[in-house]
Order: sequence, then C-alpha cells, then structure tokens
Amino acid sequence: MSGRTQLMWDEAVTRYDFGAGHPMDPVRLALTRGLVGALGLDAAVDVVRAKRAGESTLQLVHREDYVNAVKAASENPAAADGTYGIGTVDDPAFAGMHEVSAVIAGQSVGAAEAVWRGEAPHAVNFAGGLHHAMPGGASGFCIYNDAALAIARLLELGAERVAYVDVDVHHGDGVQAAFWEDPRVLTVSLHEHPRTLFPQTGWPQETGADCAEGSAVNVALPAGTGDAGWLRAFHAVVPELLADFRPQVLVTQHGADTHFEDPLAHLAVSLDAQRAVQVALHELAHRHAGGRWVALGGGGYAVVDVVPRSWTHLVGIAAERPVAPETPIPEEWRQSVYARTRQDAPRRMTDGRWPVDFAEWEAGYDPADRLDQAVLATRKAVFPLRGMLP
Repeated sequence: MSGRTQLMWDEAVTRYDFGAGHPMDPVRLALTRGLVGALGLDAAVDVVRAKRAGESTLQLVHREDYVNAVKAASENPAAADGTYGIGTVDDPAFAGMHEVSAVIAGQSVGAAEAVWRGEAPHAVNFAGGLHHAMPGGASGFCIYNDAALAIARLLELGAERVAYVDVDVHHGDGVQAAFWEDPRVLTVSLHEHPRTLFPQTGWPQETGADCAEGSAVNVALPAGTGDAGWLRAFHAVVPELLADFRPQVLVTQHGADTHFEDPLAHLAVSLDAQRAVQVALHELAHRHAGGRWVALGGGGYAVVDVVPRSWTHLVGIAAERPVAPETPIPEEWRQSVYARTRQDAPRRMTDGRWPVDFAEWEAGYDPADRLDQAVLATRKAVFPLRGMLP
C-alpha cells in the first residue's frame, strides 16, 4: 500500500449541470476543489483521473434499458423518456448527461478498485455519492448510482463484506435497494425522518429482504435534530454494527445537507459535527476494515458556505492531514468565490462549535425523548436480527 490517499478528480464532473436555478449547482464541486488546493492538501494526496465507467460497469447495478434511455436523453434532451425519471423537475435532461454521469461513476469505481488492490489506503470522490439513482430510473438529482456501483465492483473483485454508511440528510434509498437481498453488504443510513423529507423511505422497519435480514439499517431522525442528537444517534448505532459486521472495506457517503443552512432539509447540524463524524468514520475504517476507506460526497445545497468546507475537511482527514477547525480560509479563495458567485465566503473552517459534545448512549436513554425514541426504534428493529442486544 502506497500510504497516500487518492483524490479522484476530473474537471469534467463540473458538467453535471441540471441548469440555472437547480439546487445541484456544479459550482460546489469547483469551489471544493479550489479550497482543497488553497489549503495545500494537494501535497498530501495523489490526484487521480479515473476512466469513465463503461456499459458493463454501469450494468453491475443499472438495467440495460435504463442506461440506453439515459444515453438517448443525453443525445436529445427534448426526447427524454420521463418513465425513467429523466426530464423531470428533479432530474432535467441535458446534453452530455450520460457521459458526465459515467465519469462520476468511474471515479467512485476507480476509488474502490484502488483501495481494494492496496494502491491507496483511502480514496475520496466528493463529486460522487449520488445515492438515489435506482437500477431502472433516475431520482433525486441522481442519474447513475456511483456509490452502489463502487460496492458492486468491490463484490466483483472478491470482497465478501462491504459496509456502507450514509450520513446525508436524505435516505440512501438507491444503495439500499441495490443490495436489499445481499447479506454481503451492510447499508446504514442516518437521515431526516421520511415523514418530513424526500424520498419518504428509510423507516427503521426496513431491515433487508428475508434472505438478508438485518443488512439494511435506518435511523430516522426527527426534524430539527442538532449536533448533540446527531452525534449521539451515530455513535449509538454505527460503531457496534461495524464491529459486528467486520467489513473488509468501508464506503461512506457524506452529504453536507444535514447543515442548518441547507435550504432543502430540516436538520440543524453544524460543520463541526459533520467533521466529527468524518473523523469517527476514518477511525472506524482503521478499527474494523483494515483502514480501507472509500469516501464520497452527496447532497449539499448551501454551495458556498457549507459544501466546500465540509468536503475539504473530508479530504484532509482522509489524507491523514486534517485541517484544524480554527484554520483561516485563504483570502485568494474567498476572492475567487466572490468573483464567481457574488457571495461572501466564510472566513474560517469552523462554525465555532468545535469540539462538539454529546451524551453517549451507554450512559442511558430517555424513553420520552424523540431522538432517543428514533435510536431505540432502529436498535430494536435491527440488532436482534444480527444477534445483538438492542
């Protein structure tokens, strides 16, 4: 193993563009890449441009007819077939859609290959994490499910146990669906409760098919959950499951839309809590997966204030060169942000809440507390299926 983290990057990913006014503004990717460079993290990683995913790779998860529909819409957006979820308000068709979506998928697959083969201990693709795409359709701003494709490629290469942890504010429904019947893959999603947020799935009772009971785990958090509750829920569920499952590789999705400034959801998490979970997942990868860690981006629609800082922290942590929360943001990056977006950029790599405190689950729980009720619902639904005490 080389000891250097791979940062997957291809300028082409910024062409994943649903058009003016769409929340999934590709500027968030360009700004993140710029901040990573401005903070000197390029010196700590190998920047890699992986090959685009071909049709055989895409069909590890996606149906052939769906891939053909994406290709057709890519060539003629006006003729997009809406029955595949393309050409909708969430997923407008655009020229080159297939090609750029395959680039993003190829970056995540390449990250998985590098980690599995020992070419890198960790790999990051912050353009990835498009976790809503289904085998037969686009959904929730996602065309190809690069996270599921990375996991499928790991299984193809011989992995017997892959854990996927998703901390996006939205349920990781597409990844769960792809491996619903596969006990080799443990999918864990912490998200806002489906009563109040798309995609209205991810209930605690969703635990996997009969042949894979306990392989799907969902923590449905009450709207308004903040730092202490979010971290409490994470630590009450994820570490025990990973210790039991003993994954050979850990794949994680780090949507930044849990943040209190995000316009599309209702959690109240800070950048500092997001960083704390990134640190925790890095440590868990070393403790339970031999250090093999593939980290992906995801949602996040506060494209100046939140996303670049959150994913730059992720890169720094994966590179074993974490950025201290109090670090000032380079003025040249802030100026470039204003020139590009006419928005004022943040000045520090923190929301001023570091370190973030929370109460450990082992100290006891309050049955009248909504957050604790959510955690207990998950533990009662899943832990006994895995032979664990709830």
